[in-house]
Amino acid sequence: MRYVLPILAATLVQTGHVHAETRQMDSHEHGSGTLNIALEGSTVVMEFEAPGYDIVGFEYEATSDKDLAAIEAAIEKLESPMSLFVPNNSAGCTVAASHASLMTEEDGHEEHKDHEHDDDHEEHAEGEDHDEDHADDHDEHDHEDEASHTEFEAEYALTCDSPEKLTSLAFTYFQTFPNAEELDIQLITEKGAFAFEADRANPTVDLQGTQ
Repeated sequence: MRYVLPILAATLVQTGHVHAETRQMDSHEHGSGTLNIALEGSTVVMEFEAPGYDIVGFEYEATSDKDLAAIEAAIEKLESPMSLFVPNNSAGCTVAASHASLMTEEDGHEEHKDHEHDDDHEEHAEGEDHDEDHADDHDEHDHEDEASHTEFEAEYALTCDSPEKLTSLAFTYFQTFPNAEELDIQLITEKGAFAFEADRANPTVDLQGTQ
């Protein structure tokens, strides 16, 4: 998959739409995700991000079998881009590569917080009841922090037999993930950069004139 990413990275940087800035601004707004697309020749590269809440309905660290199963099922769905972001048939696009994952920022800091939480329980075992309240408050705060740093990410490469006929994308994504409300879309082609927004009320994007 990684062999296609320089195409997307280079085009985004050239137009001033730096991915890291977009992530910091938008990735934690519930209901709102981002989809960056670069079209070069017959190859379409996509980079997708959305908060964990949009995809599985929560952003805390999953530990239960139910939550872990929900994440696994979501990743499986996200690795099928043609069932989420559907090009018009005449473009003849097929999936060349796909990868999806759940990302949690500051993993090392989370491990440190878990260690501190365990220490609080040890003190409580020695009879210091006030530490239990502190640990509970600290744990609740930690979950809020974890929620703000959890997102699903996916990368795709499509090959299109007739890329010049790529005139629309239909976002069945909103049907698949009920908590998702909108996607901010950045498209890069030889003609330049184009911005779109898809949402539940308008799930199809018209790409005519972008190539």
